[in-house]
Amino acid sequence: MKVIINLMQISILILLFCFKTYSQPTISGIIRDTNNETIPYINVVLKPQNGSSIEAYCYANEKGNYKLKTTKRGNFILTFSSLSYKTNSINVEINEDTKEITIDIILENEIKILNEIIVSANRPITIKNDTIIFNGDSFRQGNEQTVEDLLKKIPGLSIDANGTIKVGNQEIEKVMVDGDDMFEKGYKILTKNMPANPIDNVELYQNYSNNKHLKGIENSEKVALNLTLKEDAKRVWFGNMQVGYGLNSENRYEVRSNLMNFGKKNKYYFLTNLNNIGIDAVGDINHLIRPYRFDEAGSIGDDQSVNSLLGLGFDTPNLKQKRVNLNNAEMLSLNSIFTLSEKVKLKTLGFLNTDEIDFYRNGFQTFSVGNTTFTNTEDFVGRKKQLTGFGKVDVTYDVSKTKTIEYTGKFNKTKEKNRSDLFFNNDLLNERLNTNNQLFDQKLVYTNKFKNNKVFLLSGRYIGEKTPQNYAVNQFIFSDLFSEDANNTKQFSENKMQFAGFEGHLLDKKENGDLLELKIGNQLRIDNLDTRFELLQNENNLAFQNGYQNNLTYSTNDMYLSAKYRFKLKNFTLLTQADFHQLFNQLENFDIKSNQNPFFVMPKIGLDWKINDKNKILTSYSYNATNASVLDVYSGFVQTSFRSFSKGLEQFNQLNLSSAILNYTYGSWGDKFFANTFVLYSKNNDFFSTNSIIAQNYSQSEKIMIKNREFLSISSNIDRYFKPIKSNLKFNLGATKTNYKNIVNNSNLREVKSFNADYGFELRSGFRGFFNYHIGSKWKYSKVETTIINSFTDNMSFLDLSFMFNDKFNIQIQSERYFFGNLDKDNNKYYFLDVEARYVVKENKLTFFLSGNNLFNVETFKNYSISDINISQTEYRLMPRYVLLKMEYRF
Repeated sequence: MKVIINLMQISILILLFCFKTYSQPTISGIIRDTNNETIPYINVVLKPQNGSSIEAYCYANEKGNYKLKTTKRGNFILTFSSLSYKTNSINVEINEDTKEITIDIILENEIKILNEIIVSANRPITIKNDTIIFNGDSFRQGNEQTVEDLLKKIPGLSIDANGTIKVGNQEIEKVMVDGDDMFEKGYKILTKNMPANPIDNVELYQNYSNNKHLKGIENSEKVALNLTLKEDAKRVWFGNMQVGYGLNSENRYEVRSNLMNFGKKNKYYFLTNLNNIGIDAVGDINHLIRPYRFDEAGSIGDDQSVNSLLGLGFDTPNLKQKRVNLNNAEMLSLNSIFTLSEKVKLKTLGFLNTDEIDFYRNGFQTFSVGNTTFTNTEDFVGRKKQLTGFGKVDVTYDVSKTKTIEYTGKFNKTKEKNRSDLFFNNDLLNERLNTNNQLFDQKLVYTNKFKNNKVFLLSGRYIGEKTPQNYAVNQFIFSDLFSEDANNTKQFSENKMQFAGFEGHLLDKKENGDLLELKIGNQLRIDNLDTRFELLQNENNLAFQNGYQNNLTYSTNDMYLSAKYRFKLKNFTLLTQADFHQLFNQLENFDIKSNQNPFFVMPKIGLDWKINDKNKILTSYSYNATNASVLDVYSGFVQTSFRSFSKGLEQFNQLNLSSAILNYTYGSWGDKFFANTFVLYSKNNDFFSTNSIIAQNYSQSEKIMIKNREFLSISSNIDRYFKPIKSNLKFNLGATKTNYKNIVNNSNLREVKSFNADYGFELRSGFRGFFNYHIGSKWKYSKVETTIINSFTDNMSFLDLSFMFNDKFNIQIQSERYFFGNLDKDNNKYYFLDVEARYVVKENKLTFFLSGNNLFNVETFKNYSISDINISQTEYRLMPRYVLLKMEYRF
């Protein structure tokens, strides 16, 4: 602990020193021609006398004034250049005492006769309409390995620990390569694996449309990224392979390889990743298999999926994934894009992933409800084996310049084998859970831009998905529930869904900017839920207990019409919307049928006010009705964990919700100062709660309908760039408050209030020198109030340092500190340290790495949590310390 404290003290001194030195000196002046007239927009570049690297640069303003700053000392050459003027260079000496240098310059006219002129200016940031172009070399610091590493250096982009990329508060739609997309919302496969060295520019598309015919017509605030490649990386096969093995570590390894060819007609990207050091090379795989686009034209069925009923509890604490992911993963992905003709493009994606995850935790849960108080202890050792195979085909056929047909076909197969040895209150339970998922998904979209500002889309989709599960426990702990003399239990369950729908969507943009949208469609979903819970004596069945079985078919047919009109009134935009739904619900449970045909209207109104170029306010109010799902209506208890059962309402229901939104934005995410505040208030007129019986060996929960639940969420963030220290400061503040009611152990209806707040800051530098830093701290406060009040405050702080000693050698240091307010003082602080050294033997060819993870060798990690019925403390086993020697070869 003293080591990391000393490290932080030294780092703070370094930061203070950098803040002081990086604010000076300044070189400024005015640029004129031979007629003593000022010249605007001249390029001004500062380079060392004995080198070619650019230390600083700027452009003269419209009055011919220029100003640049540098942190370097020594002898330099200051160059002034522009088309139609002779280049002029001046020798400049900068020493430790230099603060300001004034250099006025006169440029001579130069007349050239050229047959063809190609003008190229490598500005760091270029804005063209809705596209912002970031020059990759301007933001590289020399330590980037993957695309994700490079994107972290781009101002305005934020990338969380899971690899999710956001612009401001909004997640991007996709990451393309030279204009073509392979992974949609599963872009993390690309950004976490593709090497950064071939990237030329990073292009940010604002007001992006996934359908090219809707560009400029739909009201889109979506954003997307496009990676353009360097010329030497186009139309050729290239790639890299990185191999690492543990030194004095227990058989730790990492292998990753990329092979790609991005041609004009065809594109190929093949990648593989094998590791047992906790690295997640995929991200959330559901974003690849089931990308979800809310309320977008042609996205029918995106919100349809099937949920599994039971899991073994492989939940992990809120740490970096590599610290808690005791994995053994192998991944292979083969992706291609073929331009078959000027009108037809074919995309294929193949993905195979296997993983074997070990999991260790132990802890206790103290339950206190009314007069019932008890404590359960658990010591859990588990292993999850997972195999996922996914295939996807996209065909795009441009019938004409204004008509397009798009077909998407997907198939997914996932198999899981879960095992655990669980000491529950000193009794050993052996759990076995086999889970399968099979998905078959077909979608067809026809788009016709029949007039310049009018588009009609017709889409249809079929989805078939099922998730069978087999669960068994070798012990019987439910003697308080069942009288049979059993010694083990089993449960089979299968949740099967079929979905079919079609939708017509018309968008009509008026000459004054108004937008009319009409949508009509029909969606049919049929769910089959089959669960069988049985009590056994050894292998002999004793009983299928009444009230613990389900065999139901639940079908919902939704005929709907949506009308939306957006009025443009100078700086105001008024949105009016009404959705009409006629539902036909049918429930068949053990041959007993019931029907319901509700009709409801969902209105929405919104007002946007663009006060000026810097200030914008968005508001909206909506009233929604949600139809109950199959997991809300089943009548028999279903086992959801080794000691828990739950059941639905046994009847149809629609939940009513009113919500209001207020969003204020100052500036835009690319400005030096950006602020955003978002407020959401919602009130559930009806909501699903629970009536639960909590005992030491079991819990049973039944869904009940309760009136009036309120939810309030506030989030704010401030983004400020300080040019003198070339650093970006971010402040984040969020809070949520909710109240609801439930029944526990036959109590009266009781009110539960919860409040959560998180706040923090981070400061990241963007120096062009040998040193960079990233420092921050985050706090989390939680409080739950029933008849008693429980609360706690946690904190996480981090300090990352980067040292670029030269073009060949650099060192990266990452440190973290965790503090838990409700743990005892001897166990409430944790420190982590990772270090990686990199040496380039031959540029763009051969590189060696020495990587150390968890160098303080923190073996376990305790977590504390609260709910309305219990307080729990859990200890997790972490990835032990390892040191990896790695080699990367590029070809």
